[in-house]
Parts: sequence; C-alpha cells; structure tokens
Amino acid sequence: MPTGNLSDVIVVGAGMVGAACAHYAARAGLRVTVIDRGSVAGGTTGAGEGNLLVSDKEPGPELELARLSARLWTELAASLPERIEYEPKGGLVVAADEAEAAALRTFADRQRAAGVTAEEIPADRLHDLEPHLAPGLAGGVHYPQDAQVMPALATAHLLRAAGERIRLRLGEEVTGLLIAADGTLRGVRTPRGDVHAPYVVNAAGTWGGELARLAGVELPVLPRRGFVLVTEPLPRVVRHKVYAADYVADVASDSAALQTSAVVEGTPAGPVLIGASRERVGFDRTLSPQALQHLAACATALFPVLGTVRAIRAYTGFRPYLPDHLPAIGPDPRVPGLLHACGHEGAGIGLAPATGLVVARCLTGGEPPLDIGPFDPGRF
Repeated sequence: MPTGNLSDVIVVGAGMVGAACAHYAARAGLRVTVIDRGSVAGGTTGAGEGNLLVSDKEPGPELELARLSARLWTELAASLPERIEYEPKGGLVVAADEAEAAALRTFADRQRAAGVTAEEIPADRLHDLEPHLAPGLAGGVHYPQDAQVMPALATAHLLRAAGERIRLRLGEEVTGLLIAADGTLRGVRTPRGDVHAPYVVNAAGTWGGELARLAGVELPVLPRRGFVLVTEPLPRVVRHKVYAADYVADVASDSAALQTSAVVEGTPAGPVLIGASRERVGFDRTLSPQALQHLAACATALFPVLGTVRAIRAYTGFRPYLPDHLPAIGPDPRVPGLLHACGHEGAGIGLAPATGLVVARCLTGGEPPLDIGPFDPGRF
C-alpha cells in the first residue's frame, strides 16, 4: 500500500461514487488515498437499493452517462473477483390507465431514438413478465438494460480490487483543504494530520456542498430524503425492477413536498425492497409513518400478494440533489486541483462507473469517454 501521507490523488468519500473514482484512478496507475469520516458505504450508498437504471432517464446527458455506466457495470461484474449480486434482470414500467400508457409510449419512443432498448408490453402480456401484478393495468414497457447490484458489497469490492494502489483512511473527517499561495490544492487537513496530494476529488455525496465550501466555492447540493421498506424473505414473487409510470415524473420533480410512487423489486436473498419516497426536509432522519404508509399502499396496489407480507424494517437515506438534476463531475474551474463527483441524486450507484472513468481520465490528461460539459461544476 502507499506509504506516508503522499498520494497522487485524495478521494473524499468512501461511497459507491468515491470507490469508482478511486478504482479507475488506481487502474490508470495513480496512488489513491480514500478518506471518509465514517465507513465504506456508510452514507447514501448503504441506504440505496442498488439500482442501475436507464429506464427512468430522459434523453440527454444523464442518459448518456447511464448507458456508458451500464456497459461498465457489465465489465465490472465479470472482472471483480467477488460476488456483488449483479443482476441484469431488467426493468418493467407499468401504466395504470390509457393516459399513462400513452405518455409512457411517447417517453419510450424518445429513449429508443437515443439508443435505449425499450419493448412495449400490452396489458394482456404483463403477467407473462410478472405473474403477481395487479389486474387491470393498461400496459407497460420492458427495459432489459436495467440491472441491480448489492451496493455495499459492490463498493467494498471496487476498493479491494485495485489492491495496494488504494489506501483507506476511515473514521477521519476532512476539516480543511490545503491551498497554496497560488490557489492550487496541496491536500487536505484532518484531525489526524495533513494528507498531501496535488488533486482532491469531492465524492462526499450529500455533503459535497460542505466540502466545496471548504475550498471557498459554492456547489448547491441539497439532501432529498427517501425511505425504503424491506419485507421478510420471500420466494421470488417479483422478477424485475417494477415501478409505476409516475415514478419518472417524481424523479424529475423540483417539489420539496413528500412524493411517493411504487417501486418494487426482489433480491437474491429473498426480501422485497419497496420505494420510493422523496422529500426535502434537510438532514432530518426522523422516521415518517406517513411516508411508510404511502409506500406500503403503493406497493400492494401494484402487487396485491404483498398485502399479507410482513415488513421487517425500514431505512432512510439522503439523495444528493442539485437544482438541475445533473451531477457535478470533473475539474472545478475555480480551484485548480479540485474535482467533483457528486450530486447524482438517486442514481449514484448506477452512474458511478462512468463518473469514476471520467474523473480518472481528467486526472491523467486522457480524453473523457463522453461530453462532460453538461456536468461542469462551475455551471452554478
């Protein structure tokens, strides 16, 4: 492992995005120190469902990032030496009525034009894909490129696979950035001492705005709270990631109020994960009975079989939300040496590999794998 406090790059944040940045930087030959005030996957990553989605992305920059990540996830699943519970199970988006079905078809047409595989499923074929779906739905769209991983496992193995080029410093908070007289970064300050490197990557997730402020720049990352219900272990009653068509509108919404829409998926271990809720309440972790009741009602409306199943726990997390719904990825034009990789909202698990590859290319002077202009951290 790298010795001393000198590295080529410091990644602040040991969640999925930070792990991907560290992984690809190390694969490019850099020595990386990853610093986190908590544990690996101890923040938003550990509270996620592990979704790797193209189905909920509007055509545009985020969809391009998602399509690249989908290809990279396939490579990672094949190359990582340990099991990360990667499931290329596909997604199914369902419409409650004909108006929703028409809107869903239009959305899918636009995605297909952007390179997404999307198969329209008429109402009488929905039960071929999901036998336990409620009757009376108007149809849906199947997205075979959607997949899922176990996020904490995947994060840990991304860090481990890079071997000795990655050094972890956990339980250590970054309290300041070391900035030279000419304004360039020289590393970070922690209670255990200074850590030196010519580059710092802000992969602090929901707390990315706080880290940016330590460098004297503004990055308006806000927390968007969400809950997930977890059922008792079951036989595989849900085969795909299944969600209601109104979920796409909730993802794109700017509302601060509570929003819930049915998102249901099984796991290899047996429990069914039920989401999704969104609300902006700061960093309030208080359990919301109202949100959990809405989630349960949405899920049982979609899958009546879940009405007799016990929910054994619920957990909460904070999505790192930026006002234009695009992450900040790449060099900060205001502080030489500072790069950002945060603000992915609820898509950080899925978008992590492409983000990590972009950051590694920026660090090594390589050509980014796609146009990163829309993700410019200086746009705010």
